[in-house]
Amino acid sequence: MKPRLFGSSGIRGLANIEITFTLSQRVGAALATQHEGGTTIIGRDARTTGPMLEAALTSGVNAAGGDVVQVGLVPTPVVAWMIRESGSESGVAITASHNPPQYNGMKVFNGDGMSLTFKEQLRLEELLENMQYKWAEWDHVGTVEEIDGIEPYVDMLGESIEIEKARTVGLDCFCGATSTLAPSAFAEFPLNTKIINAVPDGKFPAGNPEPTEESLQRLGEYMRATGSEIGFGFDGDGDRMMPVGANGVMVNPDQALAAYAGYVVERNNGGTVVTHVGTSMNVDDMVKEAGGKIVRTPVGDAFITEVMMKHKAVFGGEPVGAWVFPEHHMCPAGVLGALKVLEALDYLDQSLEEFIESAPTYPLDRAKMECPNQSKAPVMSAIGSKYRAVFKDVESVSTVDGVRLETPMGWTLIRASGTEPLIRITVEGRTRLDVEKIMDKSKQLVKQVMK
Repeated sequence: MKPRLFGSSGIRGLANIEITFTLSQRVGAALATQHEGGTTIIGRDARTTGPMLEAALTSGVNAAGGDVVQVGLVPTPVVAWMIRESGSESGVAITASHNPPQYNGMKVFNGDGMSLTFKEQLRLEELLENMQYKWAEWDHVGTVEEIDGIEPYVDMLGESIEIEKARTVGLDCFCGATSTLAPSAFAEFPLNTKIINAVPDGKFPAGNPEPTEESLQRLGEYMRATGSEIGFGFDGDGDRMMPVGANGVMVNPDQALAAYAGYVVERNNGGTVVTHVGTSMNVDDMVKEAGGKIVRTPVGDAFITEVMMKHKAVFGGEPVGAWVFPEHHMCPAGVLGALKVLEALDYLDQSLEEFIESAPTYPLDRAKMECPNQSKAPVMSAIGSKYRAVFKDVESVSTVDGVRLETPMGWTLIRASGTEPLIRITVEGRTRLDVEKIMDKSKQLVKQVMK
């Protein structure tokens, strides 16, 4: 059974239509009921509907006997870190991440400061569906406290990260939550930081708060104008970052993830790295070469952090820039990630370009095939059991999210679309010819099982 309310990044939808005051209040009541009161850390991003949902969430927690600590407008990882730092039972970041301003949502964290596990999501949804809230007596309702979450988080960054080389760094905060953190965090180090769009504005006048190759062109121009040698763009709630090279162009996301994964494993003399099924095999190459091990999960940072905890991983992440540093906390973090990259460059005495080029790149292709919604489940089941009729040289199989087949030439990931009547195929190969061969076999396999 899958959670119905939670997606891969928490609860998300159109504000005041899908994500309502009532839903927020119920989530707060369910959390306090589950923890028999306890303390919940609540933070929010820059969205205009954030304060409304914050008030509703707070009232729900209080009504069920729970205390609330509000940390205000902060990046999502600050909420996660504060949970474990304060010994609280849970936390909620009110955010819709990189979605347009009319959206909002809730990322819910457990007492370890990580996204709710699959089982925890189901447990919370059961409480919400059955409306089994335990309302407090009038003299046992919870309290509300407002504290500064930014200053202690900045102190933590300054004390735990070593950056000694002076560099000119360009940042784009996209008018999101990192506007409250990035200026003071980067000021802790000998960096000449140039920042744009660092005034939080929930209407996102700087454009959709998602660091992509296209949206980071603006930062690239600014970097070239200011002589910045490296740059970073952050998403709306600050749990993702994307590096930009001295030429003002966003680096290859898979290469960046692979290079850092290899670096971490080498510094730790081994260890496990967790990523999802759609990540490039260059991560496998870099991690194995450094003496480490790769574990793959379904797409979504909640799956990654759950498996990281299980395997005591030294690093985890997704190519979209959601990187997790377990020595700090179990939530992806954009500003922390940017500083950790700068720390790695210092340690290796390299430029960003040299660091990225240490990881290989491979050709990749995608395709989609029509499949009625009612046929998706049997088709995917058949693919998982009959693939050897087409693929004779499979080295390993993963069915955690679709069917991923690894061969000496590369890999294919065959997944049913969650929103359209389609089967999606992603293929990566050592060469372009390998990609074509694996794609042809993948399509052949899908056609065979659909007959």
